[in-house]
Amino acid sequence: MLENVLEVGERPEDLVVYASLGKAARDWPAYHAIVAALRELEEDQTLVLQTGRPIGVLRTHAHAPMVVSAVNNTVGRWATEERFYQRMRDGQTIWGGLTAAAWQYIGRQGVLAGTYELLREVLRRDFAATSGEGRWLLTAGLGGMGSAQPISARMLGLSSLVVEADPAKIEKSRAAGGVDAVAATLDEALALVRAGTNTAVALLGNASTVFAEIAAGVVTPDIVSDQTAAHDALYGYLPEGLTPAEWHELREKDPEQVQDRARRSMARQVNAMLTLADRGAVAFENGNNLRVQVESLVPGADRIPGFMPAYLRPLFCRGIGPFRWVALSGSEQDLSVTDELAATLFPERPEVAEWIKLARDQIPPQGLPARSCWLGHGERSRLAVAVNQAVRAGRISAPVLFSRDHLDSAGMTHPRIGTEGMRDGSDGVTDWPLLDAMLLSAAGADLVAVHSGGGGYAGWMQSAGVSVVADGSLAAESRLRLALDLDSGLGVLRHATAGYPEAEAALSPDLTFLAKENDDA
Repeated sequence: MLENVLEVGERPEDLVVYASLGKAARDWPAYHAIVAALRELEEDQTLVLQTGRPIGVLRTHAHAPMVVSAVNNTVGRWATEERFYQRMRDGQTIWGGLTAAAWQYIGRQGVLAGTYELLREVLRRDFAATSGEGRWLLTAGLGGMGSAQPISARMLGLSSLVVEADPAKIEKSRAAGGVDAVAATLDEALALVRAGTNTAVALLGNASTVFAEIAAGVVTPDIVSDQTAAHDALYGYLPEGLTPAEWHELREKDPEQVQDRARRSMARQVNAMLTLADRGAVAFENGNNLRVQVESLVPGADRIPGFMPAYLRPLFCRGIGPFRWVALSGSEQDLSVTDELAATLFPERPEVAEWIKLARDQIPPQGLPARSCWLGHGERSRLAVAVNQAVRAGRISAPVLFSRDHLDSAGMTHPRIGTEGMRDGSDGVTDWPLLDAMLLSAAGADLVAVHSGGGGYAGWMQSAGVSVVADGSLAAESRLRLALDLDSGLGVLRHATAGYPEAEAALSPDLTFLAKENDDA
């Protein structure tokens, strides 16, 4: 999995997996030391990682995690952008992203299912539609995660125009089948997406400039969002008026100027989104902190809702979120068997089988054969145990790894993304991912990670990640059931505690909910 996140990563030569800064390890000596330790690790030992470097191997027991990892967790008064960047430049810390330093990233597909679920909810709620036929999405960013946007839109019959400043990323997406056409001009791009033919169009340009040009015209998209690396104003968002080469040079010479110019460019983009929203477009922020960066520059930026409170929270209340599995053999046949199990095990949720079919037909392969699928409490463990039994029976040739995005029902606190607008005002309470990591360790998950923010995420994020391997053994079956049920079950309890009736309705016999009785008392 460590090798895989680099194979599908953004800049593997720099150990960067995605989002401009998210790294798999602190540096190359640390990487090689990690690999050497993993090759020698015994069943009753645990490798301890501290912010992307190996600290030691401890004797634990056969049911303990094989790897525990903590990345960039700092006390509140240290959780500032300035201190993070300085410590990063000094080689003392990294931003582990969500799934980069936990070696759980599977390429664009890691967020593709979530983007699909999000756009499906947008169509259902705002347009009373199940298909996006005749409608189009304006967005930006074709990086490791942003490249999922046009594919997800296409799956729903929705045309898309994605603005990207890096020609290499456009070409990479085009070569993989992620976009259908690369427009030479904005007029050409608008003509293509308005033709109503379910077309994914890329346009080389700066998101701020292009969004402003569209807002100044008469054409209005049906949906407008963004998935540039705007969470980081220094390394993630190209300011207007700079070429990528000029940007890279200037941020080393004058980082404060780059940050200021980037935020002013973001402000222009957000103002354009507000103008388009006033003209009837459905606008939302897709989890990249764009609004946070411009709060002091754009009055009313918060009129653009975050994607979680606006659309996806009812799923999280039920423990449903971005689950994933990886065929460690590299065999597409092993992935096919796992997909087939997922498509048949949950007849009460036909949307799961529908997603699996779309994913198999339309998602370009990338790295180890993998799938992301939104499954909930009880469903994850049911699938994982069935796969483990298939490994034991030889129907699957080698172990399969189960994981999820850190942005999950109990796995993250981020008051401007996953936990924005919680009903009980607990948006910034980090107890939940910390409790999650403790429970996952108690369950014997194979890897447990606790990450905190960096760069533009400094001070905003705490998350927990998990990986559990189905190797066909009875011990693995126990670990899979325990870890996956505790993880998703805590997510249901977290939302029930916050007062969501959807979560209370999702409580099962294995979840004893006490908070309500405490509150009543």
